[in-house]
Amino acid sequence: MRLLYVFLLILAVRLASVFVVQTYYVPDEYWQSLEVAHKITFGYGYLTWEWVEGIRSYVYPLLIAGLYKLLALVHMDSVQLLVLLPRILQATLSAYSDYRFFVWTGKRKWALFLVLVSWFWFYTGSRTLANTLEASLTTIALSYFPWYGEGTGYLWPAAICCFLRPTAAVIWLPLGLHHLRKSRQNVVELILKRFVLIGLLVAGLGVAIDSYWHGRLIVTPYEFLKYNIFNNIGSFYGSHPWYWYFTAGLPTVLGVNILPFLFGVKETVQKSEKFAVSKQLLITIFVTLLVLSAVDHKEFRFVSPLLPLCLYVSADVLSKWSYRASSILLWAAALVILVANIMPAWYLSTVHQKGPIDLMPKLRVIAQDYRDERDHRANILFLMPCHSTPYYSHIHENVTMRFLTCEPNLDKKEQYKDEADRFYENPVHWINSNIPVHPLTAQPSHVVLFDPLAENISVFLRNYRLLHRIEHAEHRQLRTGRSILVYQRLKKGEENAFNRENEQEPDVHDHPGLEELPPIEENQFN
Repeated sequence: MRLLYVFLLILAVRLASVFVVQTYYVPDEYWQSLEVAHKITFGYGYLTWEWVEGIRSYVYPLLIAGLYKLLALVHMDSVQLLVLLPRILQATLSAYSDYRFFVWTGKRKWALFLVLVSWFWFYTGSRTLANTLEASLTTIALSYFPWYGEGTGYLWPAAICCFLRPTAAVIWLPLGLHHLRKSRQNVVELILKRFVLIGLLVAGLGVAIDSYWHGRLIVTPYEFLKYNIFNNIGSFYGSHPWYWYFTAGLPTVLGVNILPFLFGVKETVQKSEKFAVSKQLLITIFVTLLVLSAVDHKEFRFVSPLLPLCLYVSADVLSKWSYRASSILLWAAALVILVANIMPAWYLSTVHQKGPIDLMPKLRVIAQDYRDERDHRANILFLMPCHSTPYYSHIHENVTMRFLTCEPNLDKKEQYKDEADRFYENPVHWINSNIPVHPLTAQPSHVVLFDPLAENISVFLRNYRLLHRIEHAEHRQLRTGRSILVYQRLKKGEENAFNRENEQEPDVHDHPGLEELPPIEENQFN
């Protein structure tokens, strides 16, 4: 295959994912990249506690901020481009890493097929996540690794990867030792003139950038490890048993590709001399999973850098198997892999948790156009689990917004509860304590919430009308629901007949549920 055509094919798939993937995955896609870049470029936005404490590097957000600044200079900083261009940038980098994966595997067709149809990589490969960047850099570094000769070019992307995501060092420690063991060069000279020198150059530049933007001398990889590993702050956001990555994490990320991967594990263990690279990759995968399993907080995206290693093992064994398999069996295997990847990719990219993405254009219109009776702009309150939606990067208007925060217990207070937990423990009490009663114009102009909450705070919502109902997910969870609701405060002279009838009811739970509210098409409040 001509390499240019291969790259164009890969690029087309990755760019397609930018437009196909229109669902919400995790908050970090926005709050640790786009929101930071928006704050840097336009001077307003919100920085989460990670940026206040200095555990995040500014390197990745600065790349996006550069795009934002360029758009601002040519007066093209529309919200559509602010959202779209960073994803195109990440998709292009992911496409290049996929191309390097194809080259690294010896230009095998199975390798190209597996990396293109992987459901998880299609779902995350164009998202502005540090984990996506880490996976791309890992793949690029692996493609330059001296598997059969000498070379240290891989150290540059590997060092950048480790600086941005210190946990990536777990992958590169066994691979670095393998390089030193097999190299014919002087080990001490190799360590000092290559490993140490490149590491110091990357770390020095990274520390300089972070120190400037954080406003103090800081080593963000150390702060990252101190908070997330040594102090185990990550467990505040959930924990899983130690074996989770082996039984759920990695198998889910691989999907149906777990079958050729396990076949590759079997063949590599039994015939290690024929699978030398796969053998070293399996050692690296196993060591990485063991180390990550020691940390309480676990997520699927944390093992995304292992995806290229697993796909190499799968492609390696499938390529050798293909020589003795019939054409019918080959096409059947390819069809099963393709269909079993398309199904979760389509569902998770277009259906599941699409509400926050569909919500933001509606809030953007509100932020641009709304004025109350005193000509005040919109004041939006998000009564949802913290970081349930993107924020200023998707609205690009300097309006007042507030959400329920969820900072961890950094000061180690006894019986600590974050704001979101306090709210859901007693929503009415939180509203009475935080939202003024008079004048009405001091209350939020708009309230955004998941549908199960509306009935519990119906007294508060008596001065609001339902403006939008946005489909979100198929099942109601503990603090989320099937729909996202947007309420708008009634202006002077407007009358909410439904709420006035129930004004004397003392118990908010006695009020009718949301299903009895008039639909948006027939606004009966005016």
